[in-house]
Amino acid sequence: MYSKNKTLLAMVSSGALVTFASAPVVTFAQDQDNTSVQAEERIQVVGSRLSMRTATDGAAPVDIISGEELTASGITETARALQYAVPSFNFPSSSITDGSDAVRPASLRGLSPDHTLVLVNGKRRHMSALVHLNGTTGRGSSNVDLNAIPISSIKRIEVLRDGAAALYGSDAIAGVINIVLKDQSEGGSITANGGQTYEGDGEQYKVHGNAGFKLGDDGHITVAAEYHHKNKTNRAGLDPRQQYPLVDGELDPREETFDRLNHHVGDASFENKALFVNAGIGLGEGELYAFGGVSERSSQSGAFYRRALDGRNIIEIYPDGFLPLLSPETQDVSGYFGYRFNLAGWDVDASAGYGESEFQYRLENSLNASIGPTSQTRFDAGTLTTDEFSTTIDFQRFFPFVNNSDLAVGFGVSYRENSYRIGAGEEASYINGGYDGRSGGSQGFTGFKPESEVDQSRDNTGIYVELENMLTANFQWGAAVRYEDYSDFGSNTSWKLSGRYDLNDQWALRATTNTGFRAPSVQQLYFSNISTLFVDRGDGPQPEQSGTFNNISSVATALGIEGLEPEESQSFSAGLVFNGYEGFTLTIDAFQIAIDDRIILSGDLSPQDSAAVADALAASGADNARFFVNAVDTTTRGVDVVASQVFNLDEMGELRAQLAYGYNKTEIDDVNLPSLLDGLEDNLFDGVERTRMTRSVPRNSGSLAFTHTLGDLETRIAFNYFGDYVLENNQGVQTEFGAKWVTDISAKYRLDAQWSLSAGVQNLFDEYPDKQRPASQFNGIFMYPNTNAPFGFNGGYYYAEVTYAF
Repeated sequence: MYSKNKTLLAMVSSGALVTFASAPVVTFAQDQDNTSVQAEERIQVVGSRLSMRTATDGAAPVDIISGEELTASGITETARALQYAVPSFNFPSSSITDGSDAVRPASLRGLSPDHTLVLVNGKRRHMSALVHLNGTTGRGSSNVDLNAIPISSIKRIEVLRDGAAALYGSDAIAGVINIVLKDQSEGGSITANGGQTYEGDGEQYKVHGNAGFKLGDDGHITVAAEYHHKNKTNRAGLDPRQQYPLVDGELDPREETFDRLNHHVGDASFENKALFVNAGIGLGEGELYAFGGVSERSSQSGAFYRRALDGRNIIEIYPDGFLPLLSPETQDVSGYFGYRFNLAGWDVDASAGYGESEFQYRLENSLNASIGPTSQTRFDAGTLTTDEFSTTIDFQRFFPFVNNSDLAVGFGVSYRENSYRIGAGEEASYINGGYDGRSGGSQGFTGFKPESEVDQSRDNTGIYVELENMLTANFQWGAAVRYEDYSDFGSNTSWKLSGRYDLNDQWALRATTNTGFRAPSVQQLYFSNISTLFVDRGDGPQPEQSGTFNNISSVATALGIEGLEPEESQSFSAGLVFNGYEGFTLTIDAFQIAIDDRIILSGDLSPQDSAAVADALAASGADNARFFVNAVDTTTRGVDVVASQVFNLDEMGELRAQLAYGYNKTEIDDVNLPSLLDGLEDNLFDGVERTRMTRSVPRNSGSLAFTHTLGDLETRIAFNYFGDYVLENNQGVQTEFGAKWVTDISAKYRLDAQWSLSAGVQNLFDEYPDKQRPASQFNGIFMYPNTNAPFGFNGGYYYAEVTYAF
């Protein structure tokens, strides 16, 4: 395994010899006011290495969202802005879900977060070290932290809504998100943004900007930075429970004055800092390029409140009880270097890259009850780290082909190493000190024990061939095949076929078929921990020491849990494209994605289930156990519709309208659980997980947006639709949360060539999700679905911002 320093050294020294597995990034200069040239937004990089196409003339559906469109509604988070721009992209809010409050799951087409591949400038982006464990959509997965990439650095985002493992390798089952960084050689902008919710909380301010500088005679270096501060929101209900021990058989008088808003159910507070750089310069007969960035985020969210009378409290430390605060610190670092040149008629692209994510668990306002009154109240609970080192070399050129056409041929070889490390927390965060029979470990999140420490890696080598041809003026086709060999589970071969036929100047048909795969992530292979989770088994959420054991652990071996294998997919899509007169476009694409051997984080096995489980858990210190297993075959079907039109209103200006709609439905075809002792297979995949996989994401979502420009004034209104979804509790009771419309309005006025002012309201009519059933509200405290809310539960938000362009 490479150490960080050795890996960075290898990356720099091999930058001229190896490449990235994607198309060359086509770039254009920007206007002085930092808005994008319309043609620029139409360039497609993702989905084909061999051609540059617009969003509507390719064989697969691609959404292209400009940086200006991302910020049109004043949204300050990259992932949230993408959710409102692309209905098939899901980015739900959650609260009291441990680390997932800081790095939230995001996904495409209702599939798992790790079924979407994220690229930056066509390069594979490393995933977060965090594993989502605590009841969110995508439980058991890890995903790329899109919010680590500042909006101010983004020129455009391209979303390929199609399987692409044959082009890009593992993870590209649901689609590919390619973030193209700004690349101007002069000019830039600085923006200051601030706002708060209707309730008066969630105050945030953000300062971000970018600047381009000329590098040599023909090069550029573009720098983007941001500082973002946000206070928490809180939509918890008042805690009606008894808080203090009885005094002589009577309620403590402090019950009358106690502040019963003692829980934090809402967005975490955070402070985020990021710096990104994108550069390129001519060198010899080619181009040397580099890009990367660093981001740091500290956040804070609450766990369950520990009442003064709670056995997990020490009255001498917290006489009124306490709310443990999870205060993780996350760092993301990435860097890529490459060289593009021509060799004997071949266009060659060589690069190397490194990316690392670190998630440090920190606890504040906590204690270890088993240590007693001398317990500390702040803890280092351990650190998760994942990194990725990759090298690739690509070749492509054109050859004469039949019917006087050209055949584009591309091939390449790549090597990638992924590593995963778990560092134990300080001793006080996990030990049982023996005081008065109290529970051990830091309250809110038990620290990683030395037994959970891992330092593992795996590598893979891939080789691909891609062909593309415009056989006639009306017909184009493409084919690709990719072979990957992994050090831990073997090999996989994926292929893709695509075609498009233009019926006339307006109408076209397009279709693709492909196979894909997703290798088990190193997080799923090696993550292991015992932590306190609250489980509702009929009498409200109660604390349990829940163990997540990797498949090489003694507990997994004792129960016959086998090693993980890759997920495999088969996808089909067919679409209709209309490019009408006066700028009207319409695309309708239907798809089907069948996935075999999907990896899940299982349900709990407890000693009460069988003697075999009791024996396996006896020495682990856990009340229950769960595992990552290949267990489920699913089929997802859906339709995506995108329509846009520009209206010239003469003296009344210009009106741009866009409609986007996405439908997806996931069904479970088969459940193939491993054979366990005592016939406990069904415990591994219960109704809660079935519902989470198939109904926790809205099947229907959409948006209708209108942007009107009149002179220096631009106004926008957007109607965003989030369909109904379903959650299930541990008693098998399902709750359906109804569909909602969320309306956003904004206005922007250009004072002159440099200065502009903007203001707006998000969720104008203060919409909230439906409330949970009373039995699921935990004494009325959790009124809203805190583990999964598609548009959050903060209500309305208003903001203002000022921008200076230069």
